[in-house]
Amino acid sequence: MFYTFMSRVVAPILRLIFRPRVEGLENVPTDGPLIVAANHLSFIDSFIIPLSIPRPVTYVAKASYFEGKGLKGRFVRWFLTTLGHVPIQRGAQRAAMGALEQAVGIVESGGAFAIYPEGTRSKDGRLYRGRTGVGWLVLATGARVLPVGLAGTEKIQPVGTGRPRILAPRPTVRIGKPLDFGHYSELPPAKARRAVTDDIVAAIQELTGQEYTGAYNEHADAAG
Repeated sequence: MFYTFMSRVVAPILRLIFRPRVEGLENVPTDGPLIVAANHLSFIDSFIIPLSIPRPVTYVAKASYFEGKGLKGRFVRWFLTTLGHVPIQRGAQRAAMGALEQAVGIVESGGAFAIYPEGTRSKDGRLYRGRTGVGWLVLATGARVLPVGLAGTEKIQPVGTGRPRILAPRPTVRIGKPLDFGHYSELPPAKARRAVTDDIVAAIQELTGQEYTGAYNEHADAAG
């Protein structure tokens, strides 16, 4: 009932406000297990992605997003919790793996789960090396990966700001073709996780055109 309300009432209003340009909608599988992997530029990414993908999407969100104070904090916590989003503790390997294990259940039940391979938002707009948590999730479920490239979301809500800018330029969401990684199943586990992760990040870069650093984001969560 809540998802129906969000998709039919709230989502159209938010689309009018943020006006995302969405390219590649024809690449989104209408059903079945799916992992949505995107670059991460802004807190608002976690709202823009569900607005742009025409099926329910669940994602990992930093635990701090669930711990805000005041009216805004309560609203964000209610919004994320009701949608079934999974909190992840920064710097806690056990908590991170617990979140990914929950993601396995979501994906294997036929759902779509979104994750940011970089681990956290890029403060300088560059694309960082992926954490191998996404590779682990892909190999654990065998699900296809939908690469998504976001551009301009940092102008709506730059890192460090508390609220979105309603009159910001329109963001762009580019959706690539689904990727299948069954051919990596014979590799040693660690090597396979790294190869899958690197291929996903390369697909994202192809969509965004971002400069690739080749290094981890030093503020990233320890999820991989």
